[in-house]
Amino acid sequence: MRVLVTGAAGFIGSAVVRFLVGEKNYEVLSVDKLTYAGNLESLRLVNEKPNHRFLKADICDRAAMNEAFASFRPDRVMHLAAESHVDRSITSAEDFIRTNVLGSFTLLEAARAYFLGLDAGSKAKFRFLHVSTDEVYGSLGADGLFTEETPYDPSSPYSASKAASDHLAKAWARTYDMPIVVSNCSNNYGPYHFPEKLIPLTILNALDGKELPVYGKGENIRDWLYVDDHARALDIIVERGRIGETYNVGGRNERRNIDVVRRICAVLDKRAPGTQPRESLIRFVTDRPGHDARYAIDAAKLETELGWTAQENFDSGIEKTVDWYLENSWWWQPLRERYAGERLGVLPQVKAG
Repeated sequence: MRVLVTGAAGFIGSAVVRFLVGEKNYEVLSVDKLTYAGNLESLRLVNEKPNHRFLKADICDRAAMNEAFASFRPDRVMHLAAESHVDRSITSAEDFIRTNVLGSFTLLEAARAYFLGLDAGSKAKFRFLHVSTDEVYGSLGADGLFTEETPYDPSSPYSASKAASDHLAKAWARTYDMPIVVSNCSNNYGPYHFPEKLIPLTILNALDGKELPVYGKGENIRDWLYVDDHARALDIIVERGRIGETYNVGGRNERRNIDVVRRICAVLDKRAPGTQPRESLIRFVTDRPGHDARYAIDAAKLETELGWTAQENFDSGIEKTVDWYLENSWWWQPLRERYAGERLGVLPQVKAG
């Protein structure tokens, strides 16, 4: 099995590559532009494997994508390349439209040209998985879950760009009869997570004795999914998912943001005691514009139809995550020197009158 993975040096992409190369023994071509969040060190465990190769390329570059398909000749494409941080999308929306919308279009067109040139047997084997987010569905109230039938209602430039790319993938499946499947996942966490997101930022700020910023009152709820569970799910979806269908991936681990931060503090106080409880570092800050109140995934379709279940609950996953950051400063320390945890996505204040 030959798999082309885009966004392969990112957080989720690198977890997918490590799984496919190490556990499945597939031949993998890792494609990544290596923007600020792409890190070759996240692929260190597989970089010397004979069944892995890396290509630095932009998914917006049609010639580079054509060449990748022509030379590697994949059986599957797992498309994870995306700008993904909501805060950055608030002040840099153009980057998100370019990569997430135009890049996905370019990749789909390169895949379509490649697919049309395959023989009947290779066409029957080929699959394209477009990986997306639950944020396309907007915000939930106190009750209910996102299902595959939930109408799209994106709130941020990030989620709007991902919604657009989802629609492109589904349209290419219908219009061009391409074997495309779409997945929408809840918030991921785990090792190799760039330290701008809530969990790694909280871990590293707490280790440094820095303030732990929590938006609003910390009551926004997310459904947390351990990244290795997600990698397994994506492999199952691209292998056995029904063409043209969407599969939601969630860990069934809803937590308020403030409870996530407090849990990290408690684990760190136990693993690496400091001079004061880390919870004393929590500071509530002005909320993010357009901040969705609650996300929660109904993963029943994936669980019942394809047999996937999450192996980690939030408590076991967060302990593994904290332990990984404690043991792997070689990976995150260079990133902290480039990005020290300052707040992103703050809009300039406009004076009245």
